[in-house]
Amino acid sequence: MTMSDATWARHANPWSGWSRLSILPLLALAGWSRLWLGWGASIPAGAVLAWAWLNPRLFPAPAGIDAWMSKGVLGERIWLSRRDDPIPAHHAPVLRVLTIVVLAGTALLLAGILLLDPVLTLTGLSVAMLGKLWFLDRMVWIFTEADHTEWPLSPGAGPSGARDRRAG
Repeated sequence: MTMSDATWARHANPWSGWSRLSILPLLALAGWSRLWLGWGASIPAGAVLAWAWLNPRLFPAPAGIDAWMSKGVLGERIWLSRRDDPIPAHHAPVLRVLTIVVLAGTALLLAGILLLDPVLTLTGLSVAMLGKLWFLDRMVWIFTEADHTEWPLSPGAGPSGARDRRAG
C-alpha cells in the first residue's frame, strides 16, 4: 500500500490516524461474523480492507502537526525511509521488541478468530493494539528528534532534509 508524500500528509490528519486504529478490531469482528454470515463474512472483511486503503486518502492534510497522532504518523514515514535516511540507533532495539509484541498479539488474535475463542481473540487484540500504540509513541519520539516540523506538509519537501539530524 504505497503512499505518496501527499497521501502521507493527508494521513497526518489526527482523524485519519485515530480512525485507522479501528482496522484490527473491525477485522476481528469481520472474522467472527462468519458465525452469522458464513461466506458472507467476506463482505465485511473486504469492507475493512477497503477502509484500510481509503483511510489515509480520505482526510485533508492537517493545518498543523502539533497533535500526537500527526507526529506519530510522520515519524512512521521517517521510520519507513530509514534505509535512505538512518534514524538514531537507540530506537532500533525498542522497535524490534515492539514489532515482536505486535506480531505476537496479531498471531494470538488470528488464532482466536480461527478457533472462535473469545479470550484468545481479546487477548491478542489487546496485546497488538497496546504494542501498536507504544510503537506510535516511539514514532513521535523519532519525529521529534528529526526536528522536521514542515515535512511532508510543505510542497516539494521530503525526508532527506533531516538526514544529518537523524543519523547517529
